[in-house]
Amino acid sequence: MLKNTKNIDIFINDPNTFDLKDKLNLNYLDYTNKTHAAGKYDLPSLMCPKEIKIDYLALYSDLKEYHLTNHTAVCFYQYDKVINGKNGLWSAINYNDKKLLAQYKERFNGVKYFIEPDLSQIGDIQQAENIHRLFVSRVIALWLTFEIDALVIPNITYSNEKSFEYMLDGLDETEAVAFSTKGSLKNIYQKELLKKAIIYTTNNLRNLKKIIVYSVSKDDKSIRELFDYAISKGIEVVIPQNLLKTRNNIKQMI
Repeated sequence: MLKNTKNIDIFINDPNTFDLKDKLNLNYLDYTNKTHAAGKYDLPSLMCPKEIKIDYLALYSDLKEYHLTNHTAVCFYQYDKVINGKNGLWSAINYNDKKLLAQYKERFNGVKYFIEPDLSQIGDIQQAENIHRLFVSRVIALWLTFEIDALVIPNITYSNEKSFEYMLDGLDETEAVAFSTKGSLKNIYQKELLKKAIIYTTNNLRNLKKIIVYSVSKDDKSIRELFDYAISKGIEVVIPQNLLKTRNNIKQMI
């Protein structure tokens, strides 16, 4: 069982066993080995500086928007089949599919900023699956960091309060994180869970100074109210423009 970074180093660098990495579908070790593992589930660590400036969020599927501004970040707030299907980036990394990886490098060429992929966390499935999805998101974020040379903003995602036990593992050094309000405003439970996640994140990430928010709401004031606790602690909350948000603003004006 490969538990710590030292053992992983020995495993993948030993010339007698190096090919096992490919045979066992452990190619992601090329990236997790470049950071340290954290928490009960050895989640890969990420960090992002406060100085990152984002003024527009382009969805993964909207390729024409990737370079809309000099400070556009690509985000993955879409269904998992769209952002992580059978020919998705995780599959390419895991199986070291060089042709597919080359396609992703071409797709993301010149992109300077990303928000860590948001693989869905589900409240009524096995917790092991949710933890695995978070692990996959972290690995993809590392690939974007090392292969695209981009800054990746850690994404805060959860299914319920039990997720709080591990969702911040490996983010101790980050100064900026991202939240999505998509799907969290439909009912009181989801809205309250979002507020609890914001409070928990604010209280437990000691270096946190900025939160990037993906919102399609035309009412920024109501969105900022959800983040009142973070704002009261001196954290900067930024709500960049995005295509759906723009469309909703236009509809309001008509």
